[in-house]
Order: sequence, then C-alpha cells, then structure tokens
Amino acid sequence: MARAATTTDAFNAIAEPRRREILDLLSGGERAVNDLVSALGLAQPQVSKHLRVLREVGLVDVRDEGRQRLYRMNGGPLKPIHDWVRRYEQLWEERFELLDEVLAEMKEEEDEHDGEPHGGADAAQ
Repeated sequence: MARAATTTDAFNAIAEPRRREILDLLSGGERAVNDLVSALGLAQPQVSKHLRVLREVGLVDVRDEGRQRLYRMNGGPLKPIHDWVRRYEQLWEERFELLDEVLAEMKEEEDEHDGEPHGGADAAQ
C-alpha cells in the first residue's frame, strides 16, 4: 500500500514522530537548526529534511539571521487537526463520566465494608 506524500498537509507531516518533536521544541520559541540538531540528537541533514517537510506544509517559518537559519512554529495549519480531534472530545467526556461513576461506587462499597466488623479476632469473640 502506497503511503500518502508527507508534504500534502499538516496531518501527514505530523504523522512522523520526529517532526512532532521538532514542533514541540519550536513551540517554546524560535530556534536555530544547530539547536534542534543538539536537542534531537540527530544528524543535521535529517533535521533539515524534517524541517523542509514542515516548511512545505506551513507548520514552520524560517528566516536568515547572519549565517544562521532560525525556525519558528506556525500553528495555523494545526487548526484543522484540532478541529478534527475535537469532534471526539464528547466521546471521551462521556467515558470519563462513566469512569467517575464506577470509582464513586467502588469508594462507597469500600467505605461500607470498612464500617462492618472484620473477620479474625473480632469475629471469634
């Protein structure tokens, strides 16, 4: 099965874990390529390849400052991803509410059990 091109949209671009790591690093502010290389522990060509993909889908912007290329994150292309994931928010909310109910029932049963006499020495008397 052929894989979709990574440069078609932000969904494809962030499917690669290293690119998500780069975005995490850039979410803290603008960084030089060498900083990203050090932080990721990858070779410079690999980081540059990922940055090229992120730049092509608009997730990062680059500017030259002297001899350095500085990258910064552009969160705009993440909006469609956020909107898509958000559709499932209600599903998770419902599941967390059910989990809260189960935990409350278990706590109630535990409290009732703690109020009763226990077996062992007390029960033998």
